[in-house]
Amino acid sequence: MHFDSFSDFLAMGGYAFYVWLAYGISAASLIVLIINSVVSRRQLFRSIATQNRRQQRQVNASAKES
Repeated sequence: MHFDSFSDFLAMGGYAFYVWLAYGISAASLIVLIINSVVSRRQLFRSIATQNRRQQRQVNASAKES
């Protein structure tokens, strides 16, 4: 598809609303997916760190009892 000007490009041959809406929804979905992945990763690492601290306290407590 060939456009004569930038405004023709933005108009997308009369289908601008649908085209840009599709791009917007796709971009928003990708952004939400990235944010969700980063938050989940942080929560997982925090959970692992908490579990490691708990296990270390148990090891230390059993070593003191012996």
